[in-house]
Amino acid sequence: MVSNFVLLRFFAFASVKNTFLLLVLIVLSTACSTSLSKKKESNWDWSRDTIATAVYSNQELLKYESNFTLSSKTGADNSEAYLSVLKDKKIGIVTNQSGVVINIEYGKNIFDYKKSQTHVVDFLLEKNIAIQKIFAPEHGFRGTADAGEHVVDGKDSKTGLPIISLYGDNKKPKPQQLAGIDIMVFDLQDVGARFYTYISSLHYIMEACAENNIPLLLLDRPNPNGSIVDGPILEPEFTSFVGMHPIPLLHGMTIGEYAKMINGEHWLKNGIQCKLTVIPCIYYNRKMEYSIPVKPSPNLPNDQAVNLYASLCLFEGTNVSVGRGTEKQFQIYGSPYLPKSNFSFIPKPNFGAQNPVYNGTACYGEDLSAVTKVNRLELKWLIKAYETTADQSKFFNPFFTKLAGTKILQQQIENGTSETEIRESWKKGLVEFNEMRSNYLIY
Repeated sequence: MVSNFVLLRFFAFASVKNTFLLLVLIVLSTACSTSLSKKKESNWDWSRDTIATAVYSNQELLKYESNFTLSSKTGADNSEAYLSVLKDKKIGIVTNQSGVVINIEYGKNIFDYKKSQTHVVDFLLEKNIAIQKIFAPEHGFRGTADAGEHVVDGKDSKTGLPIISLYGDNKKPKPQQLAGIDIMVFDLQDVGARFYTYISSLHYIMEACAENNIPLLLLDRPNPNGSIVDGPILEPEFTSFVGMHPIPLLHGMTIGEYAKMINGEHWLKNGIQCKLTVIPCIYYNRKMEYSIPVKPSPNLPNDQAVNLYASLCLFEGTNVSVGRGTEKQFQIYGSPYLPKSNFSFIPKPNFGAQNPVYNGTACYGEDLSAVTKVNRLELKWLIKAYETTADQSKFFNPFFTKLAGTKILQQQIENGTSETEIRESWKKGLVEFNEMRSNYLIY
């Protein structure tokens, strides 16, 4: 019997102008209808008219085909693949508010559905998985802390489970913090940028697991920036928590693929390797649009911010605000030192920014909240801001080099190097990285 999902994917690529194919589909639907109707747990109505209508709604089906939410599952959603592994074991879990399990209940057709979500910790506890400790990255377990804010250890008010902070002085779990744990689970939503610190936390978790002979089970999630690979390669002398590995600013990998790269390239201390299992996303390909169901950190509130994050985060190494303290974080930029214009904003303390840059001061710049989705690391806004700032000598600060992973980018901008020439200087490194990256791709 042909499954509903296979039928649906077949329909998605069907041409409504192909009469022969339409007839084949109708025959196929008739052959399947009897066996499909016997599945009482399924509420699908695959009548001949329904299929014909579906084929002639080809554009809607293509939308379905490219929509991750409807047609695919994350590693966390793919629970059949990991619950048996965790049964009767004592578990440590690295996660935050982004670790959710999505459930979709369908009605009579593919466009009639209800979606709900459960936090992965609650889901595992419901399945009688023995979680011992929660390990929380930057921003904390519930994702409420400011960027860079020190997060202390504590206890989850809902479950009573102890929480170990992996930010500040304790980026890598200590042996005593891992005592009694049989297996570690990792479930964090990455955004595909080198300086997003969840992949740095991943490094330290893998290292601690390897050193303490604890296997790591990673629940994979799509990279919302797909397969974008761009930017300068990090140079080893500029290694920091916002850049730990020789990769470009946008790496184009899922966090599971990235974990495989860390292991395969022997980037852990002394070249050790972690006993790693990646639970993959299913029915997923990189062309699918992926909208993050929960914001991964306080200042990435929506898909637009996630898409622009890598390009605008370089401003954090300058005297320009990226909108922290507004409702459009990483969707606008501006400062008191840029030319006055029709667009301005005044940062004020809010969720995720208790003391934002230029608190209470008018900033002038650009609103990018409606720009078309970018498919590369955009430099034009950074270059424009540098060229128009009141005092170029005060534009950059030392953090810029850490974010860029090289001194060269700042020098190029200061020297007036064109964006085309800057991009040309990345080519060799990107070609080499893509060759390395190809060894670890899952999708």
